[in-house]
Amino acid sequence: MAEITAALVKQLREATGAGMMDCKRALTETGGVLDEAVDWLRKKGLSAAAKKSGRVAAEGLVGVASAPLCAAMVEVNAETDFVGRNEQFQGFVATVARLALDVGEDVEALKAASYPGAGRSVAEELTHLIATIGENMTIRRARVLRVSEGAVATYVHSAVRPGLGKIGVLVAIEAPGEIAALEALGRQIGMHVAAARPDALDVDAVDPAALERERAVLSEQARASGKPEAIIEKMVEGRIRKYYEEVVLLEQVWVHDGESRVRAVVKKAGATLAGFARFHLGEGIEKEAGDFAAEVAAAAGV
Repeated sequence: MAEITAALVKQLREATGAGMMDCKRALTETGGVLDEAVDWLRKKGLSAAAKKSGRVAAEGLVGVASAPLCAAMVEVNAETDFVGRNEQFQGFVATVARLALDVGEDVEALKAASYPGAGRSVAEELTHLIATIGENMTIRRARVLRVSEGAVATYVHSAVRPGLGKIGVLVAIEAPGEIAALEALGRQIGMHVAAARPDALDVDAVDPAALERERAVLSEQARASGKPEAIIEKMVEGRIRKYYEEVVLLEQVWVHDGESRVRAVVKKAGATLAGFARFHLGEGIEKEAGDFAAEVAAAAGV
């Protein structure tokens, strides 16, 4: 029996795309013979994952998990909406969200973490899941929010099961007081964030580049009026305030009553809004515009 070296495991992994632990197991089962290990992985369906890695994955699920004073959110993508209803996939997303509570929001660190009860890393478990379900999947991003006092509330819009859906929100509230009340407020703010899609927490957090682009557009529009430069400057500043009301969470109109500002709602509760995060499944991913009839014909070998 050949020695199962790290180099041999790496060679098999590069050849098949299977996980490290699966490669090691295959080599052990086949006495270290590389070709037989490849066949062993193929029979188990584990080498198929590499062939799927180039496909666009823009569906899947957003998952959230909570613990005292913190909460985590992850986005795990798959190729089709159907996979989001798969119990194995749902379990994987929920587990990764819980792991993020301890590991943090670095995706590479999350992939390297040990997957509970599997004897594999998260990345290797994902490869195993790809081979089992038959679609490309990726852990796209993660976010963790923490507070020293208060609560980090979670909200999932149209959840397929608790903590899993297509839009997820974390809301960090710092305040003394009853945690249940703070979480209830946080959930309301989460619903607001899901609907209103703010870009920044407060005016100071607005992206300077985005603000300058907006100012340039508004200046051109104002100059088209032919008014004096001093008037134009006031017009632009007025429209910038309106821009803040659209993109800044604390300046937005509270969706629950259509009148109050979010800032006033938080202040009335005696709290401070320390941060928020919003994940909308697949946002920013360029999806392929395929010809469905051609895909069916190709699959049928026509």
